[in-house]
Amino acid sequence: MEQLTGQAQSASPSSLFGDFSKLIEQFKLPGIDVHLVMEARRKDVEALAAANRTAFEGIQSLGRKQAEILRTTLEEVQSLVKHLTPAAGGGTSAGTAEVVQQALQKTFTNMRELAESAYKSQSDAFAIIKQRVQENIREVESLLQPKK
Repeated sequence: MEQLTGQAQSASPSSLFGDFSKLIEQFKLPGIDVHLVMEARRKDVEALAAANRTAFEGIQSLGRKQAEILRTTLEEVQSLVKHLTPAAGGGTSAGTAEVVQQALQKTFTNMRELAESAYKSQSDAFAIIKQRVQENIREVESLLQPKK
């Protein structure tokens, strides 16, 4: 059991970076700054975590928006049913047709807003990853340049 506990403790992100750094240092690769490489990988992990947070927040926002659309739609259907009852004049009046048209228009507007929200969330998450990839390219280019 103690062995499992020790393994679980050594699986933390900081210890994994430390273990990886020690492994690279053992090979003593000329011209490679191990600390710079490890810092770049740490930034990669942070970028992925930020992208995941952004995506998760987007999913939460979409869920809230969907719940709001459902609540609003149900309220509009309830209102429409009240307008269609015989006590309210019955039949298919121009007012009822207008209420139906407004409800449909609002539903389509809400659906468009939901799609825009999903697109923005995905774009924001992608922008984080894209920025980190660009940073990686610059870091690799600087590592490949001869030292003066």
